[in-house]
Amino acid sequence: MLEMMKVLLMCVRNHSPTSKDDITRFWREEREEGAVYSVYLKKVTYHSFCALENEKGKEFSHLMWETQKIRVIKAGRLEKLVESLVTVKGELDSTYVNVFLATFRTFATPKQVLDLLIDRFKWLRKTGTDSKEKKELHDSQQRTIKSVISVWLDTYPDDFREDPDYPCLHTLMKFSERHIPDSDLSSRAKHKLEKFLKEASNRSDGGIEFRFSLCDEVDHMMDMDYVKPLQLMDISNQRLAEQLTYKDAQLFKMVVPHQCLGAVWARRDRKHGRGGNVASSVLATIEQFNRVSLRVIATILKNPELRASQRARIIQKWIETAQELRNLKNFSSLKAIISGLQAHSIYRLRRCWSSLPKESIELFQRLAEIFSSENNQIASRELLMKEATAKFPEVDISSKTTRRRNMQKRQSWIDNGIVQGTVPYLGTFLTDLTMIDSAISDRTEDGLINFDKRRKEFEVLAQIKLLQSAAQIYNFTEDKQVWIWFDAVRVYDETESHDLSCSIEPPKDGATRLKKKSSSLSSKPPKLDGSKLAIFSCGLDDRSSICSSLDSPVSPTPGMSHSSSTSSLVSYDSDPPTPFKSSDSCVIRVSLESGIYTNTHVYKSIMLRNTDHTNTVIDKVLDKYGIIHGRHEEFCLLQQLTDGEFLIPDKANVFYAMNNTESELKFIARSKEDQQTRSLHRKRGRRKFRIT
Repeated sequence: MLEMMKVLLMCVRNHSPTSKDDITRFWREEREEGAVYSVYLKKVTYHSFCALENEKGKEFSHLMWETQKIRVIKAGRLEKLVESLVTVKGELDSTYVNVFLATFRTFATPKQVLDLLIDRFKWLRKTGTDSKEKKELHDSQQRTIKSVISVWLDTYPDDFREDPDYPCLHTLMKFSERHIPDSDLSSRAKHKLEKFLKEASNRSDGGIEFRFSLCDEVDHMMDMDYVKPLQLMDISNQRLAEQLTYKDAQLFKMVVPHQCLGAVWARRDRKHGRGGNVASSVLATIEQFNRVSLRVIATILKNPELRASQRARIIQKWIETAQELRNLKNFSSLKAIISGLQAHSIYRLRRCWSSLPKESIELFQRLAEIFSSENNQIASRELLMKEATAKFPEVDISSKTTRRRNMQKRQSWIDNGIVQGTVPYLGTFLTDLTMIDSAISDRTEDGLINFDKRRKEFEVLAQIKLLQSAAQIYNFTEDKQVWIWFDAVRVYDETESHDLSCSIEPPKDGATRLKKKSSSLSSKPPKLDGSKLAIFSCGLDDRSSICSSLDSPVSPTPGMSHSSSTSSLVSYDSDPPTPFKSSDSCVIRVSLESGIYTNTHVYKSIMLRNTDHTNTVIDKVLDKYGIIHGRHEEFCLLQQLTDGEFLIPDKANVFYAMNNTESELKFIARSKEDQQTRSLHRKRGRRKFRIT
C-alpha cells in the first residue's frame, strides 16, 4: 500500500507516468473550446519483433524508439474536466481520476459531477452507431465511465450521504436499472442507501430509557474495587506517550484528506452560502492537539504553592514524555507539548527553568528545533519524509546516556518484532494547502477551472494518504485510567494562565521574559514570537463556533485558539525555490482588528503583488474575512515587526514599502479609530514617563 501511494505521488508530480527508460518533454500548449491542454512528447523504447526473434539469449537486443503525444488537461470547464476522466482511447487515466475525485468539491458538487457522467454515458451510447470501430470505442468509453462511478462510490461514499433524500444514490439507481441492468452498480447503490438510512436512524434515535435502582447501584459500588485516581507523576512517560499516540493515530486515520483543502479548511465556502461542519475530521485532530497543549500548561500552573524545583520536575516530565513521543514518531503530540512549554505563561517562569538539569534543557532545545519555522519548516519536513515509512526513528542524541537508552529500546523493538508507525503534525499540510489556495487562482483569466492548482493540492493530499497508511502500524490499546485523568484536568484560558503565572513569579520591572541567569540556561529555550498561548491555528474563519468552551473554566473542549505566533502558518520568504515568493509577488499573513467586527483575529494568507497599493491590500483583507460592507477608507495597514509596528502610508506600494528583513511577513488591517486610540494611549504614556 505504501509503495502504491509513493508511485501515485511520483506520477502526479511528473503529470504523466514515466518509466526509467522513457523521456517526457513539454512540447506546447493546445487550446480548444472550453479547455486548455499541456502537450507532452514521450519517447518510448520498445523491442522490434524481428530483433526479439534473432537476438534471444543475448545480453543486449535491438531497441526501437517511438514518440507518443500525451495531452494533459490544464484548465477547462467542468464538462471538459469530467470528459477527461475517460481518455480518447476509452482507457481509465488512474492518476487523473484520483486527482479529480480528491479535489473536485472545491469547484463542483457531487450531483453536478454525477449528472455530467450520466449525460456523457447517454451521449456515447446514442452516437456510437455510425461504424463498428466507433461503436467499439464508445462501448469502451462507457465501460470506463461505469468504472469511474464504481471507484467513486467505493472510495468516497460520503459524497453520496446526502440525508434525508439521498438524491445522488436515487439518481444512480435509476440510471443503472435503465441503462446498464446487467451491472451490479444498482445493487451496490441500493446497499449504500440502506446502510446510510440505518445509520441516520440510529443517530436520530434519542429515546433512551433510564432505569435506576439504588440497591443495585450500592451493590455494584460494593463489588467494585476502589481505584485511586491517577496523578500526572503517577503515569510513566512511556505509558502517557503511548496513550497520546493511540488517540492521535485513531484521529489521524479518520482524517478525510479532501477536508484539508484550503478552500474547505479555511471555510471560504461560507461566503457562497455553503457553511456547516465541513471539516469535522480535521477539527477533531486539532481539538486533540489543543487539549494536549492546554493540559501541559494547566499541570504546570495549577498549584501556585509548589516550589520552583517541584514545578521544574513537572516541566521535566513533559520534556521526557516529548522524547518518548519522538521515539514513537508521533509528531502531533510532540508539537503540542512543545507548544505548551513555549506558551508565554510557562516560558516566563525563570526560576522553574533555572531549576531544570542541563540535559533536560538541551533535550528540549533539540526537540523544539524539529519544528523551527526557519526555511519553511525544512527540518520537520526532511525528518518526516525520512522517517515516514521507516521502521524506527533515527537515534541522534548528543548525550551518551540518552543515546545508549534509545539504542537499547530499539534493540528491544527489533527482538520483539515491533515496528513503529508515524503520526505527522497536521498543521504542516494545512499550511501548504492554505498557501496553495491563497497563491494560485481557482480560475484562469478565461474563466476556466484551474486544474493545475488541483494537481498541486493533490501532491499534499497524497502525502497525507501515505502517512495514514503508516499510522495503521501502531498496535496500542486504550488505557481508560489515563484518559480519566486527562479529561479531569482543569484547563485555563489565556488570561487565567497569565494571571496564575504572574502569581507564581511576579514580573519584576516589567520583565516577563526568561533571562539568561543560569548556566543551565546559557541558551534559552526556543520560543514562538510574542505568544501567550501557542495553540494550533490555521486561518479558520469562525473561532467561536468551535472554541467557545475556552472561555469556560472547567475541562473544556478546546478548538481553534488565536495565537499570533503559532507556526501553523509560516513564512515562505526564506525558501527561494518556493512558488509563494518571487520577484513580483509573495504570500503574506494578515489579520483584521476592529471593534466593529468579531472573530477576525485569526491569521489568513493573501497574495501580495508588486502592483498592490495600500487600499488594494486592505480590500483583499476585508474580502478574505467575508466583510462585504467594510470600506478601505475606514482602515489602515500596519506591518508587524520584531520590535513594534510599521504603519504603511495610505497610497504606498505595499510590496516595496514593507520591511523584507522580517522572517515572517505579517500585517494587520486595523480600523483608523482603533489606531488613533492606541496612538493617544502611547502619547499619554510617554508624557507620564517624562513627568515622573
